[in-house]
Amino acid sequence: MLRLFLAMHEVAVLALPGVLPFDLGTPCGVFRYARLPGGRLGYRVQVCGPARDVPAGEFTVRVAAGLEALQRADTIVVPGVDERHVAGPFPEKALRALQAAASSGTRVASICSGAFVLAAAGLLNDGPATTHWLAAPELARRYPRVQVDPDVLYVQRGNVFTSAGAAAGLDLCLHLVRLDYGSAVAADSARLAVMPLERAGGQSQFIVNEPPTPEGASLAPLLQWLESRLADPVSLEAIAKRAGLSVRTLSRRFREQTGMSPVKWLLRARVREAQSLLETTSASVEQIATRVGFGSATSLREHFQKLVATTPQAYRRAFRSAPAA
Repeated sequence: MLRLFLAMHEVAVLALPGVLPFDLGTPCGVFRYARLPGGRLGYRVQVCGPARDVPAGEFTVRVAAGLEALQRADTIVVPGVDERHVAGPFPEKALRALQAAASSGTRVASICSGAFVLAAAGLLNDGPATTHWLAAPELARRYPRVQVDPDVLYVQRGNVFTSAGAAAGLDLCLHLVRLDYGSAVAADSARLAVMPLERAGGQSQFIVNEPPTPEGASLAPLLQWLESRLADPVSLEAIAKRAGLSVRTLSRRFREQTGMSPVKWLLRARVREAQSLLETTSASVEQIATRVGFGSATSLREHFQKLVATTPQAYRRAFRSAPAA
């Protein structure tokens, strides 16, 4: 939903006892610094809770507002809670406030074990949800009506979103920025968060712990090289040669560091660039297809529909007005 000419989007971050400081800071950082064209802020962020002071492990969080902030919010984010509090019980008045907000259409999202709070409120019943892979079996055991998927970064069901571990919370918040204001604003927010790579919700949570990456083995220089040559036809063999690796080793490192194959990563990079051009230029779909390396408008439309779930023209109608702001 494009909000560039509407009132500022209100985000309420709900801090419950045992809130994880990292999870709490994630939506505050991403939404607070999201800038619209012209430098205007896109969100007003407020941390709220059932009490003035909320215990948070080694910290005590003093919140700015009570639960009434949930009634005013356009988006509510529930950060994770620590292992001592994840089993609940959660403050009943907070659960009721979440139920009321969700039923009125407010967008509600959780980070990591915040999914347990949404499940306790009944917001995840009979639908898909995720949380940190370590906590997924416990979430499924405690709330059998929730269809827990431990393998994805984030998942949406209607106006309710859940995400996996801490870093996945960043991915989800950036995804919400993109839904509200388009990919250009989300990309700028990602740069501020030092997250140059966009990860899709269906990507693996990287359950297998790989050995530390040796010095010089990072794919970052190669990814930058690929992004600067999106219009060029590049084969898997050419990418491997550029990296000085065998095709097999290249594919393994791509999966370790990006969660996908080189070809899939390149397709996503091309679609991301197409999104930016659709928002910020008047180039035709055919011209954009050539500029990002798809070769034809038909190919661009096919991959755009798969990854963005809409057509290039519909995307442009939704977000083209961004530069005018």
